[in-house]
Amino acid sequence: MQEDSAEKFPYRTEYKKKSIRSYVIRAGRMTEGQRRAFDHYWGPYGLSLFDGPLSARQVFGRGAPLVLEIGFGMGDSLLAMARAEPDKDFIGIEVHPPGVGRLINNAGTAGVENLRVYMADAIDVLNDCIADASLDRIQLYFPDPWHKKKHHKRRIVQPQFARLLCTKLKPGGLLHMATDWENYAEQMLEVLETEALLENTAGKGEYAPRPDFRPQTKFERRGQRLGHGVWDLLYRRADS
Repeated sequence: MQEDSAEKFPYRTEYKKKSIRSYVIRAGRMTEGQRRAFDHYWGPYGLSLFDGPLSARQVFGRGAPLVLEIGFGMGDSLLAMARAEPDKDFIGIEVHPPGVGRLINNAGTAGVENLRVYMADAIDVLNDCIADASLDRIQLYFPDPWHKKKHHKRRIVQPQFARLLCTKLKPGGLLHMATDWENYAEQMLEVLETEALLENTAGKGEYAPRPDFRPQTKFERRGQRLGHGVWDLLYRRADS
């Protein structure tokens, strides 16, 4: 069997040189189609930590509102948003190779041009690649809830993380989170309400209706039919 190499799969070097802190890499085998996607589409869609600070104008060839999604899973909703909002440029961050493979394969097949992907830890990307006050919207949908109480400290939404996101948003930029775990929604609300740089668009201490730009997933629709809740939080970066 042919040995995989860094030259054949250049994205793998991301794991060798950077530790993963904000997400756990999920076990899972890539389909043959997902593996081929890296051969065909990683070049046009993949971004690397080791390229340093991102120039969105250079990457996308234009100046447009910039949206960052952290943890896009299998990428279906992110691709749908990129296609629905062609006037914006989208960057996704995900550490799960099958999800990255699926997204870039579907994006490449569809000819989507306003989308790029990091397969790396979100904290590293934010610190090393994303300029302060450069993002028009940040999205974090259904992050790992770490549902056991003893594991709540591992949840990505903590005060320090919220402040980091604020530094990357332009004044007036949007921070949008969603979760289907009520306890996590309560923690998100507590963290974001105490961040002085954020204003709750729904009113102090309130959850927001799902905005039109966030597509519903099949999982979400199934959960709602079963009576499961989904909580959206939508905040605006204050001017100062």
